[in-house]
Amino acid sequence: MKNLILSTDSYKITHPFQYPENMTYMHDYIESRGGLYGYVKFFGLQYYLMEYLTKKITNEMIDEAKEICELHGLPFFEEGWRYIVEKLDGKLPLRIRTVPEGSVVKNHNVLVTVESTDKNVPWIVGWVETLLLKVWYPITVATFSYKAKQIIKYFLEETSDNVEPELKFKLHDFGYRGVSSEESAGIGGMAHLTNFYGTDTLNALVFARKYYNEKIAAYSVPASEHSTMTSWTQKYEKEAYENMLDKFPKGIVSIVLDSYNFFNAVENIIGKDLRKKISERDGMVTIRPDSGDAITNILFALESLEKNFGYTVNSKGYKVINKVRVLQGDGINEDTIWDIYKSLKDNKYSAENVTLGCGGSLLQGNESSSINRDTHKFAMKCSCIKIGNEVRDVYKNPVTDKGKVSKKGRLDLIKNENGEFETVNISDLPENQYHEDSVMECVFENGKILKTYTFEEVRGNEGLLYKPALIREVSK
Repeated sequence: MKNLILSTDSYKITHPFQYPENMTYMHDYIESRGGLYGYVKFFGLQYYLMEYLTKKITNEMIDEAKEICELHGLPFFEEGWRYIVEKLDGKLPLRIRTVPEGSVVKNHNVLVTVESTDKNVPWIVGWVETLLLKVWYPITVATFSYKAKQIIKYFLEETSDNVEPELKFKLHDFGYRGVSSEESAGIGGMAHLTNFYGTDTLNALVFARKYYNEKIAAYSVPASEHSTMTSWTQKYEKEAYENMLDKFPKGIVSIVLDSYNFFNAVENIIGKDLRKKISERDGMVTIRPDSGDAITNILFALESLEKNFGYTVNSKGYKVINKVRVLQGDGINEDTIWDIYKSLKDNKYSAENVTLGCGGSLLQGNESSSINRDTHKFAMKCSCIKIGNEVRDVYKNPVTDKGKVSKKGRLDLIKNENGEFETVNISDLPENQYHEDSVMECVFENGKILKTYTFEEVRGNEGLLYKPALIREVSK
């Protein structure tokens, strides 16, 4: 078992010695202090609660932590940790309240509050920051994916008669090989699936089953990669594609076409040599360009497919190609998503003709996307303590950076009379009482999870608290 005591920053080991001696209560909160979009989609804390905070502290953990910390050069507060084991049965004396998982919340509002529940070890709130603040990762992935969803939805509403069915599968997760660990794949992959139903990150399905009670969170289709195509060699490129059609005679199948000459593959092999087989096949064939300029390749493919397979015009006046779709899985980020679907609209093609796949920029971040703690400026700060019977509002106000000014007091989140989010100070209320209009729920207390969400509930909470507008210049 992981040693929970050591799941923190080194300097936090010494913090019990640094707080006021008579401190009996501590309150921290987590917020986005700003960022890309003005909002975040809250998701993923349930994983950290279930995987880590429900585990009991043991004497064996204390013994190991004491040895390591003292060798590391740090005084270890053994007395406090022994108290948790001996008096509290090893259960962490914390109360954690959150906004509902899956909800979208404006920046600069409290998302999570963490309070101590035992006057003898209130410093435990500060200790848990390192672990809990990692919720920035699933939130940041979910928020990027949600933003992509809003862009795609806009263009589907403009150009398609099948908005909701198409939207579910319009951004596919190709990010498994690009993440730093198996845990990242599970957490980040799940976060993406709060918005979409397509993934090739199998570990996301495992995590959704284990931590959110979802039997199957997403789907995939048979698809080729370059090795399965080039193993036939260029001489038998047509046979490689034909083999895909023969081995998977029904349903959607995806074929990568850029191993050699993408334009020849689209125009001649798909559009001529295999046209009859594709037209008669029971299911859609998706072709995938994987290199070069995305818009050039997509528009060339659609023009060729339109000529060779025909099309229908939907009620909104946009063309829908028969039997074949295009999957763009290279170079996808927020800007290219917009540019691709804008180019389709400008050329009178429905957005349903093109599906996207996203790899590194979705789960890990790359040169064109930001997936890190500072993307939305996440922080967990202390805002209230109690010395004896005196409640003290605590905050920081650095003159060198007003962006880091923190909030004061015991905090709660409400929707005010104008329907706007408002973080409110509730320091005048007893420690176990909250605002009567609070939108937060107690999810964890004293080692036990009090509230869990299913994946279905998470998906349903998307518009629960806030529905942001699509912030872009739109030329119709």
